[in-house]
Amino acid sequence: MIRTIAVNKNFEVIKDLSIMDLLNGDYQWYWIDFNLPTDEEIEYLRDPFHFHPLAIEDCIHHLQRPKLDYYEDHTFFVTQSLNQQTITREEIDFFLAENYIITFHHQPSTEVDEVWKRTTLSTSLDKWGPSHILYLVLDKMVDNYFPLVYQIEDRLNEIDENSKGRSMEELLEGLFDTRHHLLSLRHTIAPMRDLIYRILNSQRLTSIQGKREYYSDIHDHLLKLTEMIEANRELTTDIRDSYISLNSHQTNHVMKVLTVITTIFMPLTFIAGLYGMNFHYIPELSWKYGYFATLGLMILVAIGMSVWFKKKGWFK
Repeated sequence: MIRTIAVNKNFEVIKDLSIMDLLNGDYQWYWIDFNLPTDEEIEYLRDPFHFHPLAIEDCIHHLQRPKLDYYEDHTFFVTQSLNQQTITREEIDFFLAENYIITFHHQPSTEVDEVWKRTTLSTSLDKWGPSHILYLVLDKMVDNYFPLVYQIEDRLNEIDENSKGRSMEELLEGLFDTRHHLLSLRHTIAPMRDLIYRILNSQRLTSIQGKREYYSDIHDHLLKLTEMIEANRELTTDIRDSYISLNSHQTNHVMKVLTVITTIFMPLTFIAGLYGMNFHYIPELSWKYGYFATLGLMILVAIGMSVWFKKKGWFK
């Protein structure tokens, strides 16, 4: 589906014009949105716009790395948004010139829809333009990164608070899922941060230089997001290491208890084995109190070893 907005000389919004009307008309600027385009609609990028084949190829083969390419009369941008439900990357491409902006995306975009609605309802477009539309969409994209990061932080806090009551398998599974989402966020946010940095330092994007403070604000948000992601990744590592250390300590404590019990029963087993041999001439076998004396000796050995281990601190 293709939808269009044009701003005339009186800064009035005109909607749903044909592409040929936009190209042949006299407008301040216009915006064309390729929303889930068909193959026939994609052909408009070749004719009548005559965009570079490499830019068209990047649009068709989506999920490219965020970047910008300079062409003779326009600039091509590849950006990435994040799906709020699945935390998957979705590509939004821009063709930016002095008098137009074209957005292209294969999935529905809430960011584009929100800015589109805001543009159609606005009554003061005299200070707007293609570069401002680009800023608004990018700002919405970056703002939508924050709820995902906060959601992951809440999940980490929940894992940290309930880590002692969960099995190691459940804990590690939750941590690895969280680290996977953080990795996906980093693979999106870090290239977007680099893209905005290139925009800010580009000498060819003269229309954007007039709105430098707006794009600087987006860059600051991306820097903050990058720091939050790295901090959360370190937190997942700390939780994992702490739980593994606690689990190892508990295992060592169990092994120590089992070792103490085994050590106590070793001399008792030896005594029982000694008098369990089937030799006829064992002097104690014919003694009237031999059984009680041997049993008492075994009890004294067990008590004595237990007291000695306790003094050594083995029961702590």
